[in-house]
Amino acid sequence: MEKYDAVLKLLLEAAQSNLNSVEGKENMYEIPVGVSNRHIHLSQADLNSLFGEGYQMTKFKDLSQPGQYACKEMVTICGPKGAIEKVRILGPIRNKTQVEVLTGDSFKLGVASQPKLSGDLSGTPGITLIGPKGSVQTTEGLIVAQRHIHMTIKDAQNIGVHDGQMVSIQFEGPRGGIYNNVAVRANDASALECHIDTEEANAMNINSLSKAIIVK
Repeated sequence: MEKYDAVLKLLLEAAQSNLNSVEGKENMYEIPVGVSNRHIHLSQADLNSLFGEGYQMTKFKDLSQPGQYACKEMVTICGPKGAIEKVRILGPIRNKTQVEVLTGDSFKLGVASQPKLSGDLSGTPGITLIGPKGSVQTTEGLIVAQRHIHMTIKDAQNIGVHDGQMVSIQFEGPRGGIYNNVAVRANDASALECHIDTEEANAMNINSLSKAIIVK
């Protein structure tokens, strides 16, 4: 009889453990992942200088965020110590040119760049861009993209976060772990997706099929 009691006790403990595990995941949200490589967003003036006056970019493929797309056009970026060729341009045209690189690229180029949210170019260094018709020396705009999560306002309300909030994300798997300082970017022009760069993805063996779990 004592053996049955011991087995029953173990079963009850296991059931409670599973219940606690489920309850503990109530505040965990799985987010699709997009992995970004180095790329460029151009102003019309810089596009004209690099490809010729009045040039129109050619769409290569649509991206996951509404209205965003990769272009067939690519340019070379140059710094004091080196250059990186075939850096793809993303559309549509922006008011200011923004060059997003990896941390390792900064060493190759010889230009120190810090994590910044897209559009926050204040205090960022410039870089030289070379296209088929000319070159441009920007005065600012070189960044390492701050990891972030795109979502709609409704997504943010459902998850319990707000635009501009910093959260942590967790990845499962043999090389999984937690990334802190992930910015929430909530607006109704976005689709739900977590954006990290290729260096961050490689560190935890993450790909486009992976899911990020928000752990607030």
